[in-house]
Amino acid sequence: MQIHAEIVVSGMVQGVNYRYFAYRKANQYGLCGYVKNLPRGDVLCEVEGEEGIVRDFIKELNIGPAFSRVTNVQVNISPDLYGYKSFEVKF
Repeated sequence: MQIHAEIVVSGMVQGVNYRYFAYRKANQYGLCGYVKNLPRGDVLCEVEGEEGIVRDFIKELNIGPAFSRVTNVQVNISPDLYGYKSFEVKF
């Protein structure tokens, strides 16, 4: 089943290549959506894909790149799809 996930990652996730880590992982998993920094220091990631693959991707986001420190990952799952065609880094 295809799902949409809105994921907010907190911790030391800006200035440590976290968005590009998420971009690479999303492309490896074949997911569509986007990732962007939020003004309060978190990272927002929205993805769509097969439920099991999205859940595996979320596990990767909990780890993050080498210099990050993830303290919290908040996930909202929905069956409502936006129809993203690719995965991109937004600024």
